[in-house]
Amino acid sequence: MPVTHDLYQDLRCTKEEIQQKRTKDPLLDSLLNKYSQTDAEVVKAESALSNALSDDELKKLKEKRVEFKKKIVERLQTPS
Repeated sequence: MPVTHDLYQDLRCTKEEIQQKRTKDPLLDSLLNKYSQTDAEVVKAESALSNALSDDELKKLKEKRVEFKKKIVERLQTPS
């Protein structure tokens, strides 16, 4: 059963900490939105019985999610 990733746990930050930072950083906000959208697409694709993505398409989607996560981590490590 597909499950959305808990980004906050992965980042070792609380939701409140991320919310504070994203309100001050439009790029971080954009990256977080893109990550969430891509994560939702992965979960949907993993749970779809019909119109499912091919294994290659799903792999690319997961790689895209990882790239957004890396950019989020980089952005959070950048001094304000």
